[in-house]
Amino acid sequence: MHNFPLPARLRVAAMSGTAASDPARALAFQGAPGANSHLAATRYDSNAFPLPCFSFEDAIDAVREGRAARAIIPIENSLHGRVADMHFLLPESGLSIVDEYFQFINHTLMAIDADTPLTSAVSHPQALGQCRHYLREQGITPVTYADTAGAAALVAETREPGVGAIAPVLAAELYDLVVRAENIEDSHDNMTRFVVLARDPVTPDRSGPVMTSFLFAVKNIPAALYKALGGMATNGVNMTKLESYQSGGSFSATEFYADIEGMPGDANVDRALEELRFHSKWVRMLGSYPQGRARTAAD
Repeated sequence: MHNFPLPARLRVAAMSGTAASDPARALAFQGAPGANSHLAATRYDSNAFPLPCFSFEDAIDAVREGRAARAIIPIENSLHGRVADMHFLLPESGLSIVDEYFQFINHTLMAIDADTPLTSAVSHPQALGQCRHYLREQGITPVTYADTAGAAALVAETREPGVGAIAPVLAAELYDLVVRAENIEDSHDNMTRFVVLARDPVTPDRSGPVMTSFLFAVKNIPAALYKALGGMATNGVNMTKLESYQSGGSFSATEFYADIEGMPGDANVDRALEELRFHSKWVRMLGSYPQGRARTAAD
């Protein structure tokens, strides 16, 4: 909390107090108030009390310690791939994925007034990169900052003429900034997938499509991955995502993150997971949850 600019710290204090009054309604997120994760929290559950946290670890700890019932965490982006560290934090957290939420990412240029020509814009490097054509056309110099909403709070705090911020439009509302331009991103198909974490797993309603996420590490033998995943093909289980990553500083111990359609208890999923476990050193289930967006060839 102390690492945010003052206007953001004031918002954090007020929101933390509200969340503390009813932890069952608290929904933790990473970032300053006004961040895309804050926007996702309010859109995902309009009745929740969003709880801002400085880091992903802080948001996870808020759930583990009972200060929030859930956390909403970005796990991957359509333009930039997976969010760093999440594949390590999820299994270590002991929390379960209980839902998912997809949000389009839109960038807004904001400043302290409506008329002063802007010479620079402050924001997170990814946001600046996603607006580079617009900034170049406007003759605005990009200036990097650790957080989009934090950049908006910084502009509100310093009130330096000619300096703008690129952040979600919610940040302009929270920090009393003037919107200079909306939807300035170069690509309008930028989407982030969030997962909702809770202390206890849920059993999703089987009336709709269900996703299951898990981690696994195959045995160090030839064709181990091919054999481990063979049960998915022979049992008709659709694997929508498979990513490898290194763990423990070793280049020999590759682990995998996977999403499949269906859940344990489905006969074909049970058979596929049984074969996966036979050819793996370990399998760790992260949770089953309602599908937030259809996985189709058009995606």
